[in-house]
Amino acid sequence: MLSRLEASQLVLDLPFEHGDRLEDFLRSPANAQALDAVLAWPHWPAPALVLWGPTGSGRSHLARIWAARSNARFLDGNRLGAAPQAIEDLGEARHAVIDDADLVQDDRTLLHLYNLIANQGGQLLLTASGPVGDWGLTLPDLLSRLRTAWSCAIREPDDALLAALLVKQLQDRQLTVLPGVIAYLARHMERSFAAARRIVHELDRASLRARRPITLPLARTVLAADQPTTNES
Repeated sequence: MLSRLEASQLVLDLPFEHGDRLEDFLRSPANAQALDAVLAWPHWPAPALVLWGPTGSGRSHLARIWAARSNARFLDGNRLGAAPQAIEDLGEARHAVIDDADLVQDDRTLLHLYNLIANQGGQLLLTASGPVGDWGLTLPDLLSRLRTAWSCAIREPDDALLAALLVKQLQDRQLTVLPGVIAYLARHMERSFAAARRIVHELDRASLRARRPITLPLARTVLAADQPTTNES
């Protein structure tokens, strides 16, 4: 388990269960604007909200929080087909999430869903890896509508959030971590959500292979393999 000293140094309150609830989301300056936008519903300034940020940043987590609050239909943008099928998938729902909206293959599908939901007084939450201008949209009507959406970016993690992400993901896996490991990793690792997820995965594998808790030497070995040129000074 984490030492009391390391736990006391964390700025954020940490959940002990993996989940998609509001209380499981780790708030920080990197994601506060996006979280506040989700919680501002139903008083949004536009029919749609776009949440964009890097992989692992929690944009889908926020979308699921909103879907639960609004009773929205959750649609996977990477699997959305032509407009008629997508509208059938929407069903009787008034609100919808389109997760990974930047991966939708047909602009007309997005346009039809947007128009249908807006016309019935509903709201649409879209997640993406980048801002609307980077999606490669070709339909002027769709582009003009999404440019009027409320857009919130999730930035790469700050110091407190990076440490908290490591703790949360390690606790989710019920891994035993010895003192000094979290501080060392947060100080030397690549500063990104993707790196936190990747390193925890490798720590899990290494700990299982070694049949021992995650020690500082083990963390150094995993980090060296992930970042061969890391400066440990």
